[in-house]
Amino acid sequence: MKYIESVNNPKVKQWKKLLTKKERDKSGTFLIEGFHLVEEALKQGEQILEVIVSEKVDLPPRWDPAGTPVTLVTEEISNSLSETEAPQGIYAVCRQTVSEVGEAKTFLFIDAVQDPGNFGTMIRTADAAGIDAVVVGRGSVDIFNSKVLRSAQGSHFHLPIIKGDLHEWINKLQGENIPVYGTALEGASEYTKVSKSDSFALVVGNEGNGVSQDILASTTANLYIPIYGKSESLNVAVATGILLYYLKK
Repeated sequence: MKYIESVNNPKVKQWKKLLTKKERDKSGTFLIEGFHLVEEALKQGEQILEVIVSEKVDLPPRWDPAGTPVTLVTEEISNSLSETEAPQGIYAVCRQTVSEVGEAKTFLFIDAVQDPGNFGTMIRTADAAGIDAVVVGRGSVDIFNSKVLRSAQGSHFHLPIIKGDLHEWINKLQGENIPVYGTALEGASEYTKVSKSDSFALVVGNEGNGVSQDILASTTANLYIPIYGKSESLNVAVATGILLYYLKK
C-alpha cells in the first residue's frame, strides 16, 4: 500500500483536478467519495482504478479490493479532496466507460436538467424502476458531477448512462416501434390514459422550461400528471418516478 503525505504530490494534484469537469472530460476519469459509492464501484470492478483512504480510516473487513491499488493519505490530503461537510475519508478514481445499451427496451431521456440533485435522483429512480438505460441530451449537468454522483447513490455503476442526441434516439426508437412519451403541461394526455409496456422511452426536461418544444413535437405522445392541490407543478425528479413506475410493465 502506497502512502502519500505531501499535498504537493503530483497524484494529489491530479485527484484535485478531477473535481472539475474539464479534467474529468480530458482524463476520462472521475472521483467518487464515501463508503457506499466506493463499495458499489468495487462490486462492479471494471471501472474502478484506485482507492484512496485517509490514514484515520479503516477499510471495512467485507471489502475485497484485491487487484485495485489502494493509496493511504494524510487526513489533510483526504479533507482537501472532499466536497462534503462531513468527509468520510474514502475515495476512488474511476474510469468513464462508453456504455452499450445492447437489447435495451426501456429508456429515460433527460433534456437539459441542470440541478445535480434532481439529475442524480432521476438516475437512481430509473435504476430502481428497472429501466435499461439513461440517455442525457445537451444542456444537462455533467453526468459525473460530485453532487450527481452522491444523489445517484451508486446507480452510475448499475446501468448505462450515455450522452446522446435525443432527436436521433427518438427517431431510432420510433423506427423500432418503441413509443416515446414526452412530458408537458399543455397539449398532453393524462398519464393514466396510456398503457403499461415492456418497451418505451420517457423524456423529462428542464426544471423551469420543461422538455424543449422541438422534442415534444417529435414524440409519440405527451403526458401530464394531474395537480390536485395548489402547487403549480411537481418537482421533475418526483414526476419522473411517478411516470416510470406507472409505465413499466
